Amino acid sequence: QVQLVESGGGLVQPGGSLTLSCTTSGFTFSTYWMYWVRQAPGKGLEWVSVVSPGNNKYYADFVKGRFTISRDNAKNTLYLQMDSLKSEDTALYYCAKDDSEFYRTDKYSDRGQGTQATVSS
Repeated sequence: QVQLVESGGGLVQPGGSLTLSCTTSGFTFSTYWMYWVRQAPGKGLEWVSVVSPGNNKYYADFVKGRFTISRDNAKNTLYLQMDSLKSEDTALYYCAKDDSEFYRTDKYSDRGQGTQATVSS
C-alpha cells in the first residue's frame, strides 16, 4: 500500500532553516507529481510546492525564493528545504502524491502523517 513518511520538522527561530524529508513506498515514485502542503493551527490545508516527474518545480507565492522542493527518484524521497523561515510558516507539513500517475491534477488523496514545523523566538 502507499506509504509516505515525513520527518525533519522541529522548532526554529525566525530566519532559520529546516529540511523536511518524505520517504515513500508502495507506488512508482518517479512517475508522480509530488506535493508539499501544510496546515496551520485553525486553518485549512494550503498548497506549498509541487515537483513534476521531470523535475519541474512550482511554488506558492508566499514561499517563493525561500523554499526549495527536490526529489531523489533513486531513494523514492521528496525534500523541502525551508530557509528564511517566518512565524507564519508554523504548520504541520505533509507530503502527498497526485491521484493521477504522470499528470498534475492538484488532487492528492494520499498524504503522510505530517511533520510539525514551529517558527518562534
